[in-house]
Amino acid sequence: MQNESFVIVLPLPPAILNPNCAISSIGGRFAKAAASKKQRRLACEAVLEANIMSIPWGRVKVRPVFACKTKRRRDTDNAISSLKSAYDGIVDSGLIEDDTPEFMERAEPAFVVDREYPRLELHIERIK
Repeated sequence: MQNESFVIVLPLPPAILNPNCAISSIGGRFAKAAASKKQRRLACEAVLEANIMSIPWGRVKVRPVFACKTKRRRDTDNAISSLKSAYDGIVDSGLIEDDTPEFMERAEPAFVVDREYPRLELHIERIK
C-alpha cells in the first residue's frame, strides 16, 4: 500500500457551531442545526470530489488547519468541537466506517493567518 493522502478545503466553521455560542431560542437551535447540516454536506461533497478510487479506507489521520483572517489566540478545544459536522461528513462520504478513534485519528488543529482566503483545510492521510 502506498502512502495516500489528500486535502479538502471548507469554509471556516460558523460561529454558531462553537460550543461557547449560546443558543437560547428555538430559532437559534434551527440555525445551529442548519449550519451543522451544511458543514456536514460540504465535507461529504469535498471527499467525493477528490475521486479517491480506493474507498473505503480502514483508518485515517485528520489534521485540521484553520486559516483565519486575523492573528489572535484561538481556543483549541472550541476549534476541535466545531469540527464534529465535518468529521460526520467524511463518514457520510464512505471514506471510513465511523469517526471513532478506531477509524479516525485526530491531530491537534493548527492555526495560520490568511487575510485573503480564510478557510478550513482537513489534511486526510490513510493509515491502513
